[in-house]
Amino acid sequence: MEFKRIVVTGMGALTPLGNTVDEYWSGLIHGVPGAAPITLFDASKFRTRFACEVKNFDPTQFLDKKEARKVDRFTQFALVASDQAVSDAGLTRENINPDRIGVVLGSGIGGLITFQNEVVDFAKGDGTPRFNPFFIPKMILDIAAGQISMRHNFRGPNYAVVSACASSTNAMIDAINLIRLGKADIIVTGGSEAVISEAGVGGFNAMKAMSERNDDPATASRPYDKDRDGFVMGEGAGVLIFEELEHAKKRGAKIYCEVIGGGATADAHHITAPHPDGLGAKNVMTEALKDAGIQPADVDYINTHGTSTPLGDIAETKAIIEVFGDHAYELNISSTKSMTGHCLGAAGVIEAIACIKSVVHNMVPPTINHFTDDPELDPRLNFTFNKAQERPVNIALSNTFGFGGHNACVIVKKYS
Repeated sequence: MEFKRIVVTGMGALTPLGNTVDEYWSGLIHGVPGAAPITLFDASKFRTRFACEVKNFDPTQFLDKKEARKVDRFTQFALVASDQAVSDAGLTRENINPDRIGVVLGSGIGGLITFQNEVVDFAKGDGTPRFNPFFIPKMILDIAAGQISMRHNFRGPNYAVVSACASSTNAMIDAINLIRLGKADIIVTGGSEAVISEAGVGGFNAMKAMSERNDDPATASRPYDKDRDGFVMGEGAGVLIFEELEHAKKRGAKIYCEVIGGGATADAHHITAPHPDGLGAKNVMTEALKDAGIQPADVDYINTHGTSTPLGDIAETKAIIEVFGDHAYELNISSTKSMTGHCLGAAGVIEAIACIKSVVHNMVPPTINHFTDDPELDPRLNFTFNKAQERPVNIALSNTFGFGGHNACVIVKKYS
């Protein structure tokens, strides 16, 4: 079977570095840290008291005040990012068939803030069951995709994908396959996450997964540094318009890049820890390269999962060396989580946008906050430490790995 080709024709993003794609990219290239003390709740009694929040976000600037109250913060993010992407792609009622446009969105946790607040309010009461009638529709993972479809009248395939921190990458892989197989002309895809709350921070603190560098939040996310002590929680959303190439050309759409493949595997090892030899990461990159029909030497840049955890960073670099061999030392790798923090289920698409911009601008964003080399990491790898690097970027690969052993990656290429 000859698969249909897929291109990216629109992008939208809300991130800890900026509330548009251009602001986000500027923050990345200039090495801006997104971490600061938490403002969304009183974190004074928590072991971690900082995060990478989306800043200066007022949902009523984009949504009717009454409607904004009916959706969780993660859905607010998704709606705003999707509005940006749809506008960027120039999609109008005149140039599309709504029955051929779908929405596939990912989230790792969904409406946790809504769930927490409703349960706390109930526990504080007299036991009488008084719940917000929008409690369940605000909380469920699929509601962001549903809300986007209703907002824009998109009547094609519509659902949510959840695979922890790999969620939005798995959503993009589903989008690739739906278009390849002719099930849709366009898929609005990506992911959203907003769990910077007592339950979110407290839960990850209990797992001892997050950095506790409260004295210096801006440098707390330090992937590949010897003194890394865990990830920094982020939040945000990214939305991409994946479109069948001939459909995009017919309507005269601008094209950012081509999406040439993806892969998904499982570690089958541990609920939170990566396989120590990076087996799942190795397999997923190998699968993605095969799906894209390219060789390891064709890749110029890898946006790594790179969460700043002691075990994960080592396992991923082992996998890169095994898959790419000597070429591993010729390509650039970087972890943009050093700036955005870990946006959980939205991380994959936010980092895919970084890859797309790298391909467009021939620029690799840095891994900031590097102070001390880790003797367990191969010093021959180019981690793009502390400063962005200009170089030809024809093909970029984005890795995402999630609790439960979920691995997913996508590959983008310069369009010609």
